[in-house]
Amino acid sequence: MKIGLRVDVDTYRGTRTGLPRLQDALDRRGICASFFLTVGPDNMGRHLRRIFRPTFLLKMFRSGAGSLYGWDILLRGTLWPGPVIHRRLAWSIRRLGDTGHEIGNHAWDHHLWQAKAHRLPRERVIEQIERAHEAIALSTGRVPTCIAAPGWRCKESLLSTREQFGYAYASDCRGEGVFQPVVEDQPAGPPQVPVNLPTWDEVIGVNKCTRLDAFPAIASNIRRDGYNVLTVHAECEGGAAARDFEQFLDVMIDQGWSFVPLGELVPDQVESGHMTTGWIPGRDGWVAMRAVDVT
Repeated sequence: MKIGLRVDVDTYRGTRTGLPRLQDALDRRGICASFFLTVGPDNMGRHLRRIFRPTFLLKMFRSGAGSLYGWDILLRGTLWPGPVIHRRLAWSIRRLGDTGHEIGNHAWDHHLWQAKAHRLPRERVIEQIERAHEAIALSTGRVPTCIAAPGWRCKESLLSTREQFGYAYASDCRGEGVFQPVVEDQPAGPPQVPVNLPTWDEVIGVNKCTRLDAFPAIASNIRRDGYNVLTVHAECEGGAAARDFEQFLDVMIDQGWSFVPLGELVPDQVESGHMTTGWIPGRDGWVAMRAVDVT
């Protein structure tokens, strides 16, 4: 009865406020998780360029993005240059390095990766990974041991860009079960630990789900004898939804569940699989997914 717990830290405010709050909440309960850090310029406000896409606009209204995330996040990097997170908030990142949590590489520029990584030259992608890798190591005193593509925006062509960094696993896609990606009959990158449970922003507003209903809706997808991996965000579960998330943790612990870093879910022998792209209900745009192999 394990739930793999992944914490994405995407923004300046998430690093400043949400990261310490989530870390304290988990530490009080003796929970270790996998923290994936964004450490370069916070340009997340540039996502507002998608405002004319109906699915993106609907998601903004559903989640109450202005009140949930704050307009400083939603406008960051648009009206003024985005601050470089690891330079301004080294104290928050360094604090995480003194714990038993897994530390992973999420991004240098989260917006750039999510919007363009699959179209960038290979050298530019490797540069982005390397800059984040080195900044995380410098800020925490620990080399990141894993990696996760922002917004699950990853294609097979990007998998081999991580091979030189020695990551134990990646969490770039959605789907069921740990697998070793294969491209042209060759292993590509580290094993994948997909996320299969819906995130808070994917359930809120769907089928009249309110904020009070969000975590019960997520819990209804957890399978007692199955594979369970949950992603939470420093900006949400470390912010406006922090109290609800802590109540969710306590309920699940009382029911006998344990939350573990994603690395604990990687078996000694990993089956092969393929990655593709698809769509997740409640999420705007395509995401990487584990392909369903038909035999």
